[in-house]
Amino acid sequence: MGINNEVLTCIRRRRSTRKFTDEQILPEQLDALLEAAIWAPSGGNNQSWLFTAIQKKDTLIHLNDLVRKAFETWVPDDDYPSKHAMKDRVKDENYNFYFRAPTLIIASNRPNYENAMADCSLALQNIFLAAQSMKLGSCYINQLHWLRDDPDVRAYLAELGIPREHTICSSAAIGYIDAESAAPARKDGTINIVR
Repeated sequence: MGINNEVLTCIRRRRSTRKFTDEQILPEQLDALLEAAIWAPSGGNNQSWLFTAIQKKDTLIHLNDLVRKAFETWVPDDDYPSKHAMKDRVKDENYNFYFRAPTLIIASNRPNYENAMADCSLALQNIFLAAQSMKLGSCYINQLHWLRDDPDVRAYLAELGIPREHTICSSAAIGYIDAESAAPARKDGTINIVR
């Protein structure tokens, strides 16, 4: 690549972290991540998202228990391989959907809004890049989106302040990196330029 600057370097160095230390991130780091989220673009500048940060370990463990239970009866709605593998993965007693990160940021948005997922995904990407710039690990988490209609999961998320009518878009696991992830190769044929 011909151009190199701080932003492009940050983008190229960002990895999905799946092994975190137990150390909690600093309050000012969390504040910076959440500020990065709300500066993302949104459709029509709606800014209708909500970012719920969970740092209480017992809360995260209980949420993981509810997720594991929900997956026992959950039926995938498409052929995405990770969804189908989930039935077996949750049987492992060490399964943890947020990879035991000390912070989980859940992005939700108002219902019946076509741009809900897009807006939240843009905001989460800001979080991931901000985390990378602070030498924090991050990982995009889909499981709460897949289980967004599970009654027990939704009831608990409501207890945590996420409106019941919100759609759960996705989440970000955040923490200090315990093990670096290797950079996967970029696939060919994913760029098309019309000049």
